[in-house]
Amino acid sequence: MTTLSWGVLGASLFAIEHMMPALQQAAGVRVHGIASRELAKAGAVAQRFGLAQAYGDYDSLLADPAIDVVYNPLPNHLHVPWTVKAARAGKHVLCEKPIALDAAEAASLIPVRDETGLQIQEAYVVLHHPQWQRVRALVREGRIGRLRAIQGWFSYRLEDPDNIRNKREMGGGGLLDIGVYPLLTARYVFGAEPVRVFAAIERHPTWDVDVLTSAVLAFPDGILNFTCSTLLAGHQHMVVHATKGGSSCPIPSPSRRAARPKSDLRFGRDLGAGRRGRRDAGEGQSVRAAGRSVFCAAVRGEAPPAFPLEESIKMMRILDALARSGESGRWEEVGA
Repeated sequence: MTTLSWGVLGASLFAIEHMMPALQQAAGVRVHGIASRELAKAGAVAQRFGLAQAYGDYDSLLADPAIDVVYNPLPNHLHVPWTVKAARAGKHVLCEKPIALDAAEAASLIPVRDETGLQIQEAYVVLHHPQWQRVRALVREGRIGRLRAIQGWFSYRLEDPDNIRNKREMGGGGLLDIGVYPLLTARYVFGAEPVRVFAAIERHPTWDVDVLTSAVLAFPDGILNFTCSTLLAGHQHMVVHATKGGSSCPIPSPSRRAARPKSDLRFGRDLGAGRRGRRDAGEGQSVRAAGRSVFCAAVRGEAPPAFPLEESIKMMRILDALARSGESGRWEEVGA
């Protein structure tokens, strides 16, 4: 296996606490260096993780011929600009979600990918999570009957006005930050796209970012409804309802404190009677590390992209439709 050398753009808390450990666990990955606008900060991170190089600006990292792949966890409004710069510098790019601020911006990455021949993908752990792979397989096999409804909740409380998640011009707000998780999970488990959506969206009176959203999405064979908020107590759950069973997952998206969550799968009469049913535990592995390994396989030409840009554009079209519905107060068609 060819080992790929990675560089990380930005020394954010998420990159340091979540992604650096995952990258160093991933097969076929060597993290070569990290860039920050403050060289001392990059140097401290490099020393902590035993990296060969620290850079005092992003361009220096992109210019380093030792780096094959760039991980882009910068603020949302910088995802597309720096992903383009990285690809133009000859680097494959794994970009943190959301890859863009809207569908049009996401679509602008397609010609860059096609012209350079490089991998450009959005990082989503749901696709590599054993519990969701298991649930999707059960749905496809018909073992829990016909999937009809999915419910989701994702919230945290963030009152800092200077945080990037509370700045609209930087792509802040709950939908782009955490609403993507129930949305992607439903697309993955249904194996389909929503046709139309409705969203009730509350925006902060000063920051003008969405802080509370409840949405209903009509899929061809069922419904997703979810709530996300950035000003409520922290909570996560996803529940899948089918005609013969279902799945309840209290922490559907891996975090530092819950890297190996468990799902509770219930079958047949166990579900209707409210009995405990059978429990299916997630595999004891880092799902983020697994995702990085899968990305490397695509870079080496050993596997197709797990989440190509076309999928990212579909995600952004749905998010755009939800935003339109929040403004119009009506159901909105997703469209092609």
